[in-house]
Amino acid sequence: MDTKPTNQKANSKLLEYRRSIDNIDAALISMLAERFKITQKVGIYKAKHNLPPSDKSRESEQIARLRKLSEEAQLDPDFSEKFLDFIIEEVIHHHKKIRSGEE
Repeated sequence: MDTKPTNQKANSKLLEYRRSIDNIDAALISMLAERFKITQKVGIYKAKHNLPPSDKSRESEQIARLRKLSEEAQLDPDFSEKFLDFIIEEVIHHHKKIRSGEE
């Protein structure tokens, strides 16, 4: 029994899936870059107006909103929260650097 055509078909399908993943990854990077461009402007605004780098109320609202969106999209809300926490930490770090004149 020759399994070669089946393996070729399976490999072709795997490559198709991987190309889709690569496209999604590229879109994610573009979206993150755009998000950080805007948060950079927020950091400059906050520094100019002597506002604190973090806003716990806003962060809580964002986490709750993202958890709801995740549930609706059938994505693990805990994973989404961890992802957003990481992004928020980076944004605050950048805001602190802007405030101190490092950026």
